[in-house]
Amino acid sequence: MSFAAARAADTTGLVLAGGRGSRMGGLDKGLVQWRGEALALRAMRRLRPQVAGVAVNANRHQATYAQWGVPVWPDADLAFAGPMAGLLAGLTHCRTDWLVTVPCDTPLFPLDLVARLAAAAEQAGRGVAMAATPAADGPEAQPVFLLVHRSLRGDVAHALAAGERRVGRWAAVQQAALALFDDTDAFANANTPAELAALPPDIAP
Repeated sequence: MSFAAARAADTTGLVLAGGRGSRMGGLDKGLVQWRGEALALRAMRRLRPQVAGVAVNANRHQATYAQWGVPVWPDADLAFAGPMAGLLAGLTHCRTDWLVTVPCDTPLFPLDLVARLAAAAEQAGRGVAMAATPAADGPEAQPVFLLVHRSLRGDVAHALAAGERRVGRWAAVQQAALALFDDTDAFANANTPAELAALPPDIAP
């Protein structure tokens, strides 16, 4: 299958905030404050200039997220199946050819994330592109930073129904193109309050 190049006008951004927040003491991580702003709201602001529109994947406090003026797309069920379920929700609802996902707990992701994922997908002729960072034994995948063509919705649904919960494994089966980012700090995530407090400073808005 051939895929048209992913342009900003053909791409929807999805902030993944549908987890249980177990390591955050059960808090809805997307609504946890970092430097005076909810994590998911910050991710949404950072992603919005890179895409045609933004939505949030959330399974709790949906009315709160909706107050931000964006669509809220919950998982199909309340099993909290993780990013794979959020990806399926995004591909089900989006009306653009491409969907890009970012987690709510990584507030420093690159401001050129989508453009570089799109370039990697186009160069490789793939319907999936994934961010990666340098590591001693080769590129380390950042699997929740993913660009996916809408035509692959059925593949995601099938994998999820078969019990697949890891986006990275699904993307590997799809032979995802890798977009390598040198700045590992940009992908620092916060699963716990301590990790949130330890995030590096950010000079970008």
